[in-house]
Amino acid sequence: MTPKDFNALQEMLKTSSGLVLTEDKQYLLESRLAPVAKKLKYDSVDLLLADWTRTKEKTLQNHIIEAMTINESFFFRDKTPFDHFENIMLPSLIKNKKTKHIRIWSGAASTGQEAYSLSMILKEQAHQLAGWRIEIIGTDLCSEALEKAKSGLYSQFEVQRGMPVKYLVKNFKQVGSMWQLDSTIRSTVQYRQFNLMNSFAILGRFDVIFLRNVLIYFGKETKADILKRMEKQTNPGCFL
Repeated sequence: MTPKDFNALQEMLKTSSGLVLTEDKQYLLESRLAPVAKKLKYDSVDLLLADWTRTKEKTLQNHIIEAMTINESFFFRDKTPFDHFENIMLPSLIKNKKTKHIRIWSGAASTGQEAYSLSMILKEQAHQLAGWRIEIIGTDLCSEALEKAKSGLYSQFEVQRGMPVKYLVKNFKQVGSMWQLDSTIRSTVQYRQFNLMNSFAILGRFDVIFLRNVLIYFGKETKADILKRMEKQTNPGCFL
């Protein structure tokens, strides 16, 4: 790939998704775009990128963007944020909210593990939330990741990775070699394809926002812009 083509790709990714692709990360092009090239019947990643550089075709561009954005996720990731959600955020909201309505946003929701982890915690706290209306919105740029999230179908590796056994036993059933999340948990989360570079106004206001492991891929100005706009979408007493 020529330096000119790489610069064009860098600019496109930054403008369309906020992703900063530095020169030392060029190796990611091969690993992440090889499956796309194969799916679209290109003989190589170089030919795929050359075709995009020449045509700027929108569907091909979307395939590139989705492949280059990160879709790594697992249940109860890092544990501490979920402990804080259960032991600090929820009690505060239950005590201080004037209306019995809590809205939660899982930004960069990927394949759904974060949003579903929050939903399983809420299920455990059902006795405290009787009469409350809870909404969980999960957004991500990648449509393929969101389809997996909606299905609630995960491999043995995915459910073992970070999942406390009690949650697995209570909320999943085995389907062949996969594990299916209970429909009552799946129904609590609305998934939407959404680009963090776009206006947040369409999403409404929130009481809890989980925006984890995504800003690290953006430049400083983009990070500041996202957080500034996000502040406008928060209710009093919101947690980020």
